[in-house]
Amino acid sequence: MHGASSGISSAMTLAHSRRFSTAPYPVNISLLSKQLIQLGRINNPDTFPEITHQKELKASSLTSKLDDCTGLDQIKQVHAHVIRQGHDQSCYIITKLIRTLTRLGVPMDPYPRRVMELVQFRNPFLWTAVIRGYAVQGNLSEAVSMYGCMRKEGITPVSFTFSALLKACGSVGDLSLGRQFHAQTFRLIAVAGFISACAQLGASKYADRAVEIALKSGYSPSDHVVIGSALIDMYSKCGDVEEAVNVFESMNNKNVFSYSSMILGLAMHGRAREALDLFHYMVTQTTIKPNTVTFVGVLTACSHAGLVDQGRQIFASMQQTFGVEPTRDLYTCMVDLLGRAGRLQEALEVIKTMSVEPHGGVWGALLGACRIHKDPDVAEIAARHLFEIEPDVIGNYILLCNVYASAGDWEGVLSVRKLIKEKGLKKTPAVSWVVDENGQTHKFFPGNMNHPMSDKIQETLEELVKRLTVLGYEPDLSSVPYNASDDEKRSILICHTEKLALAFSLLTTSRDCEIKIMKNLRMCQDCHTFMRLASEVTGRVIIMRDNMRFHHFRSGACSCGDFW
Repeated sequence: MHGASSGISSAMTLAHSRRFSTAPYPVNISLLSKQLIQLGRINNPDTFPEITHQKELKASSLTSKLDDCTGLDQIKQVHAHVIRQGHDQSCYIITKLIRTLTRLGVPMDPYPRRVMELVQFRNPFLWTAVIRGYAVQGNLSEAVSMYGCMRKEGITPVSFTFSALLKACGSVGDLSLGRQFHAQTFRLIAVAGFISACAQLGASKYADRAVEIALKSGYSPSDHVVIGSALIDMYSKCGDVEEAVNVFESMNNKNVFSYSSMILGLAMHGRAREALDLFHYMVTQTTIKPNTVTFVGVLTACSHAGLVDQGRQIFASMQQTFGVEPTRDLYTCMVDLLGRAGRLQEALEVIKTMSVEPHGGVWGALLGACRIHKDPDVAEIAARHLFEIEPDVIGNYILLCNVYASAGDWEGVLSVRKLIKEKGLKKTPAVSWVVDENGQTHKFFPGNMNHPMSDKIQETLEELVKRLTVLGYEPDLSSVPYNASDDEKRSILICHTEKLALAFSLLTTSRDCEIKIMKNLRMCQDCHTFMRLASEVTGRVIIMRDNMRFHHFRSGACSCGDFW
């Protein structure tokens, strides 16, 4: 149906660096931003907080008016306001409009259907609203027909879509067709669910099994966009972004979820330019319209690479060009982008302009940035909100504690620890794990030397420290948020879980094998430096996933460019 569904690989050049490109030379990121601004006719991208704030207020007002409608004439009046205010391409508002029409019993033909057909880029929720409308009115043939049109456009159904179809089958008593949809739903959800579980766990040892199950169930990733997209996500989260790229290239049909999964995968592995190149290809060379998840990936790429201006411009173009309204998660990305770059006051101002109440993710991004830039003043503002929204999430208290420690405010550290004790909160223990060649998982906890190879692990670490010292390695004592002696801090650092996992991997794997380490918490600055230098002295590729992103250490350098 579009250029993205076939032949995309031949149009894209993947050089030895695996860089996505739509031209013989890499796409200029600043050019991408300019093109997006032109597409969106944005005069001043610096005013994005005001623009989005005003847009969201108008959208919120319109949906509220639809809730109050009790007749067709009222709906048409609100619809006229929608058109005049430029929201006629907003899937969110049009979906709400069609649901309201359905609630009031307005026949799907011609009004609701025509309204949907005028939307250029329809998402699964808009399609589902139409399918449900026909289902409620007992028109099974049109409900199924709309489902077919939806799939032909490459739109992946959501669970509500199948619910609407089952409702349609039930309303006309078509048990046979209902069973078909039910079986299709169950099988697809089961396969996609297994792949998703592997992704969330980072369980690379089950990756081949996941592919095998998909193929046996009749879902080839090259021909089935849902499974292909899920596999891209799985391989990316398991540390094998190259295999994710292979799946993406093999897909005969791609939709917004395929592109979004690949963009986010590249972003989390520090390949920001490739993520932006692929986004550029998607919005300029295909008819696929980006959604919220796409922009989370693009803004994450900008955040991890420190591309503040590009990120702000893309955020500004988001709603005007593509009709994607800023969500709390997208605001979180913007706060993270600005915060990582040290623009804490600007990040705080973005939060103040939000038309919806910020959730914990928004304030958490700001607090995390305060830890990086050692700003206890802004940290206290973020923490105050977090303690109200998420009073029992200990990570917020630990973050504030670390900010105080980095600023040398030990009284602040003690006050937070006292609060943690009073609330009876328990700190989440750090743990790193690796999977050996036999598929067995080995877990390592701070200072826990109960592993059968503990003595050898300790010896390997001590020898490695000596070799790193020659390269100028000095333990970063600021990575220990405790008021302890320097020797005590060195002892704590050497027992960090990822270092234990690294030593174990050096002992048990061949020199030509990549080392993959997973960790449940963010890696500290000292461990980052340690891994980077270790990749140089050992000649090994070390892939490290913490709770934020992937780091690829190779020949003394990291894929994040030491910006994280």
